[in-house]
Amino acid sequence: MGSAENVRNNEQPPFGPGSDLGSGSGIASDAGQARARLDRAASVANFRAAREVLWQHATDYDTAYRTFEWPELGEFNWALDHFDPMARGNDRPALWVVEADGSERVHTFDRLARRSDQVANHLRALGLGRGDRVLVMLGNVGELWEVMLGAIKLGVVLIPATLLLSTEDLADRLDRGEVRAVIAAAEVADRFADLPGAPLRIAVRAADDSNTVPGDSNTAPDDSTAVPAGWHDYAQVDAAAEEFTPDGPTLADDPLLLYFTSGTTSKPKLVEHTHASYPVGHLSTMYWIGLRPGDVHLNISSPGWAKHAWSNLFAPWNAEATVLVFNYGRFDAQQLLEVIARCKVTTMCAPPTVWRMLIQADLGAHRTDLRELVGAGEPLNPEVIEQVRTAWGLTIRDGFGQTETTCQIGNSPGQPVKLGSMGRPLPGYHVALLDPDGKPADEGELSLDLARRPLGLMRGYRGDAERTADAMRDGHYHTGDVAARDADGWITYVGRADDVFKASDYRISPFELESVLIEHPAVAEAAVVPSPDPLRLAVPKAYVVLVEGRTPGPELARDILAFTREKLSAYKRIRRLEFADLPKTISGKIRRVELRNHEADRTENRNPNEYWDSDFPDLRQG
Repeated sequence: MGSAENVRNNEQPPFGPGSDLGSGSGIASDAGQARARLDRAASVANFRAAREVLWQHATDYDTAYRTFEWPELGEFNWALDHFDPMARGNDRPALWVVEADGSERVHTFDRLARRSDQVANHLRALGLGRGDRVLVMLGNVGELWEVMLGAIKLGVVLIPATLLLSTEDLADRLDRGEVRAVIAAAEVADRFADLPGAPLRIAVRAADDSNTVPGDSNTAPDDSTAVPAGWHDYAQVDAAAEEFTPDGPTLADDPLLLYFTSGTTSKPKLVEHTHASYPVGHLSTMYWIGLRPGDVHLNISSPGWAKHAWSNLFAPWNAEATVLVFNYGRFDAQQLLEVIARCKVTTMCAPPTVWRMLIQADLGAHRTDLRELVGAGEPLNPEVIEQVRTAWGLTIRDGFGQTETTCQIGNSPGQPVKLGSMGRPLPGYHVALLDPDGKPADEGELSLDLARRPLGLMRGYRGDAERTADAMRDGHYHTGDVAARDADGWITYVGRADDVFKASDYRISPFELESVLIEHPAVAEAAVVPSPDPLRLAVPKAYVVLVEGRTPGPELARDILAFTREKLSAYKRIRRLEFADLPKTISGKIRRVELRNHEADRTENRNPNEYWDSDFPDLRQG
């Protein structure tokens, strides 16, 4: 595809977690023996050499794509072999947490190296060891990063969890995740009260901010927060030794992370990543963002989700940059802009929702040190990109990836950006668009070539060989997303394969229609699904959530329909519109399957607050 097809067909290096996943087994074969021949020093040297290629060609996409190869790894533990050598004696800020009340804590690289050694020693003293499953349910607090690093050093398998999980969600995770230990904020401990499993439980109490001074990272826990009965106090980490000795080598393809993906049509899947696939695989994410040593990187993301690990852990620390966290409760655009300016943020990643809220503030009133801006989750509409470019002289660059992968496709630094496009395959990713027959096409399911398997691809779906085999069938990893490629090789997102539908025999991308809908000033969110129609079989129907202060009614419905007609071809026109709340997963993904089923089961009666274009004869004549 475009420049990707011109790349020489590099031989797959010995390391590729689960390199036989194309057959659906999800288990590495004899590749492990080849990997074990590489000791830690050789693995680290290969990692650094691969990183250097990306830095050397940071703004030269063609050369970076042509020359980059994933590093061959054998024994490798990212926290011990990359982070610690970079962090020891390094007093630069590694983690900078700014609270909404203005208080802040700065954790240096050296402190995090020593503190994570204490965490690893303490967890080992409590009986945890290599391969044990640990569910981590913490907010944006320093202890989260200490635990992540300490757990990686020890070799346990981490299961990140959002604070939004209910008791029912947690019961599923403890059961299917075979969780041995939980490390959670004390204030959510009650959700585990009646749940079996996870015999070891550790509570992290909120910090006592009464004597906090800017830059102080050594605040004690708030004694007014009690440690729940039967739980260990995380503060006991303070007494552990500051030097950790591993019990043996970590292999790069040892399991490291289990992510419960938020399923929109079924129970969450367990995505398994290794000590290579996420830590080292995020070299592609580092390249996409444009991270350099000394950067101050701000990522707007919540703990528990893969994107938090992407941009708040692995990508910035691969680049030896500072992770800046703005730990707010309620989003305030003005306050965020003040943090960006005061903390001299150089690189920033935020979802489209945040960018849309930011442009409501006066961007030009803030003098910033920003150099790179990226967005992920969905393409940004041109209006947002233009307003940011006018105010800051910078272009927000899109990217695409999944929980199952690192960043696969992106607009990389220094390259032309085509509005609406996700960009081109990133170094190390060989992308194919496959039609329903599995043949290459200019529009089709976005898939990854397993003959040149990217290091950043998951090992598989843990405990689900059938799903793994289906995702890895016919020599490709199938993302389930549909995309289109233009003549220059730029790729544009179309939608989830399950969401694309036909109306009057035309293929409709809900994503494209939704992107137009949210450009209307009254629309906060939208979801488009097929609605049965006796003439066309199906027509596009939009479910719309309004911004605060707007009231649903026929006048507004007509205005929104008229607005979209000006921007969409006739065959793509939205024929029906309903003002309603959108069903969502716990991670905020819209459950379109519920909306589709609702439409499929509909009677002849209209739903409340539902309007059709036939209600407005003047509109249909226009």
